[in-house]
Amino acid sequence: MKNIKLFSLSLLFVCTGLFAQESEQPTRKPGHNNENKFKELYDEFATPNMFRTGSGAPGPGYYQQQADYKMDLTLDDVNAKLSGYETVTYTNNSPDELKYLWIQLDQNMRSRESKTPLIESGKIASVQSASGFTSRYLEDAFDGGFHIELVQDSKGKDLPHMINGTMMRIELPKPMNTGDQFSFDIKWWYNINNHVKDGGRSGFEYFEENDNRIYVMAQFYPRMAVYNDVEGWQNAQFFGRDEFALPFGNFEVNITVPADHILDGTGKLTNRNEVFTKKMLDRYNEAKKSYDEPVMIVTQDEAEVIEKSKSTEERTWKLYAENVRDFGFATSRKFLWDMMAVKIGDKDVMAVSLYPKEANPLWGNWSTKTVASTLISYSRMTFDYPYHKAISASAPMGMEYPMICYNFGRPDKNGVTSDRVKYGMMGVIIHEVGHNYFPMIVNSDERQWTWMDEGLNTFVQYVAQKDFGTKYPGALSAGHTEFPSRRGPAKNIVPYMSGDQDFIAPIMSKGLNTYQFGNNAYGKPATALNILRETIMGKELFDYSFKEYARRWMFKHPTPEDFFRTMEDASAMDLDWFWRGWFYSTDWVDIGLKDVKRMHVSAKPNEDAKKIAKGRNQDVSELSYVYMVEEGSDEYTADMKNEDALENSTPLKAYIMDNFTEEERKNIEVPKYFYNVTFEKPGGLVMPIIVEYAYADGTKERITYPAQIWRHNDNEVSKAIATDKEIVSITIDPDLETADIDTSNNAWPKVFEQSKFEQFKKKD
Repeated sequence: MKNIKLFSLSLLFVCTGLFAQESEQPTRKPGHNNENKFKELYDEFATPNMFRTGSGAPGPGYYQQQADYKMDLTLDDVNAKLSGYETVTYTNNSPDELKYLWIQLDQNMRSRESKTPLIESGKIASVQSASGFTSRYLEDAFDGGFHIELVQDSKGKDLPHMINGTMMRIELPKPMNTGDQFSFDIKWWYNINNHVKDGGRSGFEYFEENDNRIYVMAQFYPRMAVYNDVEGWQNAQFFGRDEFALPFGNFEVNITVPADHILDGTGKLTNRNEVFTKKMLDRYNEAKKSYDEPVMIVTQDEAEVIEKSKSTEERTWKLYAENVRDFGFATSRKFLWDMMAVKIGDKDVMAVSLYPKEANPLWGNWSTKTVASTLISYSRMTFDYPYHKAISASAPMGMEYPMICYNFGRPDKNGVTSDRVKYGMMGVIIHEVGHNYFPMIVNSDERQWTWMDEGLNTFVQYVAQKDFGTKYPGALSAGHTEFPSRRGPAKNIVPYMSGDQDFIAPIMSKGLNTYQFGNNAYGKPATALNILRETIMGKELFDYSFKEYARRWMFKHPTPEDFFRTMEDASAMDLDWFWRGWFYSTDWVDIGLKDVKRMHVSAKPNEDAKKIAKGRNQDVSELSYVYMVEEGSDEYTADMKNEDALENSTPLKAYIMDNFTEEERKNIEVPKYFYNVTFEKPGGLVMPIIVEYAYADGTKERITYPAQIWRHNDNEVSKAIATDKEIVSITIDPDLETADIDTSNNAWPKVFEQSKFEQFKKKD
């Protein structure tokens, strides 16, 4: 550093009072536990084993189960009902004997026997909408749970089973050992929910003006639960918030819908020649070569004609997907359909959009381009997108599944799109397409650790949104130079972190039990990772480590420890203090300037020198030290402002003459200004201290003191500053990088912020 010199040469002479002195016997205090903020996370982490190593990588004994599905589905569009028959082949790759299997029946959350309404607290509101009052108190509750008609083995023999809420246990005819496979059949149906009216992560949207529906379907089939080395069976009930933990497998799905429907979903369309017209096939082949603009497979004019029809015939769409953890599809006679190709690594991926005319022109202009840009950004931050397509389907919600996601945001009835709607649509597409990576491929347990998919994904979303604004500046409204991200920048999480501690939970909390779900599961972990990347680790080191985590755990089931350990293993940085503060606590950041004192050289021995002399039984005149005096103290005199005082100090000159060559003496820069700067930390969260020093000559210098500066004192620390320029001001965190909740103590001299009323009076 050019201007500021930490005491090196001069430190040899500064009287600090560290020599032997008379001292009083300290008062004894009770012992205490190790609560140091830099304590290792051994108590919180699981012990490494053959399944998961101490480095954060899968161990030599790592395993995961496989569940393969063959399904025949039929959509009854008249009655909004879905029926299905599925064959599940389950492979036990674990070293354990399994006596039964657990199946997730997530649609049971909407059955009339569901416990979901009973776990929520609430009062009768004094003002309610008429439709809300009617649905709550006058109408029968919607019955959308699974109706299980049979559960049989491959030979047609009934299998004993028990349903407990959203989980079903199937008793095996004989225990499954390592390597065993077992196939069984389930026949079922359920009433599809109106997700606009009744909520939900899937269902239909009804368009009254032409009596049509858009179906965005998911959680529509009985699904195998995860069995792993960490928890055994994932057996947490689904109450509507926590999402899903699922094993990987192959899906062969035949979906029968009205013949005038347009359908797409997870997997490759294996009978394209049967369900596409020749015109659609020609356009599809054109789209595979179009990298700049989407190609319409079904135009708006065509969709408007189709939506007026009501075909009584049926058509079956056949989809096949390998190594996916789930399956979703969207179908409607209202759909416009466009596609374009995007180069990912050495292969082409199709970016796809499905949307009604009500979503245009916003969706036609930007949906598919947003998908394409997202795939490029996420692939750069993690791994090349492994699937052949990514679909964005228009719906009044946001939700994600392998290769397909449902996204909100449409113009109003007059065709006007506000910035809020536009950026909301683009942001949710980036977010939901990004979920292909977390958790569809890096397959964390969403039911247990919501932040591992939502938080990590929201962090990469922030990076991808910046990329999108750069790649497509035409998407930005006037006055915007970059995409206006809602989550990611440190300053945006300050209101949450400075809130009422009675309603804040640590990130390491089960999503169902978390206060302020959006802030905790999305915003805070995303902000933490952004700070870790941009302020603590640096982008190069962070990106390498983050990519290593993604690649280690793609198509596997990582835990939080696997993420934390990999980030440290790949970076050679001990980050336990960071994980503990940001993820295991609700501490907040508040670092301030407690005191700034200028020091001057004195020709007279100060009180500390006299104590040293007394301790050595010497006369103070026999000491050979440089004496430092605090400006404004009783020992301070005006003549001490002489900038040459240190250079003319007899003890220092004598030391230089005795210990340095003539050539070395020429190169010695003797500082002219000395300061003791004391930082305090009213907030509990340990963070680096980012300091900007401004000098009298108009220059500035920024220094970041690592977080470890707090390791011996969690309340305050001091830095001795020696410089050849006079410091006129000091600012902590000038760019608001650390989520400091109180910046009123971040400046010296202290800056008094005017109230909004005072600002208004001044303007007036």
